[in-house]
Amino acid sequence: MRKNCARSEPIERQLINLIKKEKPQSIEQLVHLAKEKFSLKEKEALDHIIKLLNQEKIRLTEEAKVTPRQLRTYLQTSETYWFWTTILLALTTVIIVFTIPENAYPIVYIRYILGSIFVLWLPGYTLIKALFPTKHELDTIERLALSIGLSLAIVPIVGLLLNYTPWGIRLTPITLSLLALITCFATAALIREHQLKINQANP
Repeated sequence: MRKNCARSEPIERQLINLIKKEKPQSIEQLVHLAKEKFSLKEKEALDHIIKLLNQEKIRLTEEAKVTPRQLRTYLQTSETYWFWTTILLALTTVIIVFTIPENAYPIVYIRYILGSIFVLWLPGYTLIKALFPTKHELDTIERLALSIGLSLAIVPIVGLLLNYTPWGIRLTPITLSLLALITCFATAALIREHQLKINQANP
């Protein structure tokens, strides 16, 4: 026990200095910094931070957010904005594709822009989000590159599979298939993110 206390004291002092220097606003940011600076595991860093909070040695600007246990309640929090944005963007694109004709200049450019995002970004983004739900597992550049790369791989596979169906490779089946795929991936990502946050809150 004494050895453990002796080992933990310097880390806790370093955490206090880290807060003074970096000024993190949440426990999540502080855990991320502690993992980077001191090579701590997430649970170990969280244990030290909670101990310092309980002893009132540190105080963060933003209070720790409590993740609701029910998925329905979690859907109403600000943490799921990415999910609603993704679904809204996908649905808006589908509506615009089916309502704006190709010769309707200049508003057809809206169709081109949203269509490009729908094809080149959303399928890969939602799949990556399902595989790596939390922000700290991949940085922004890695997430961006993998999202585009996977989208370029997923869309041709969808087209290939549709080629062997009665619907064939046409605008309507491809658009609806990608919408279904994006919705499934986004829902899976949301469920995984919710479960991981609950597990982190109750290790």
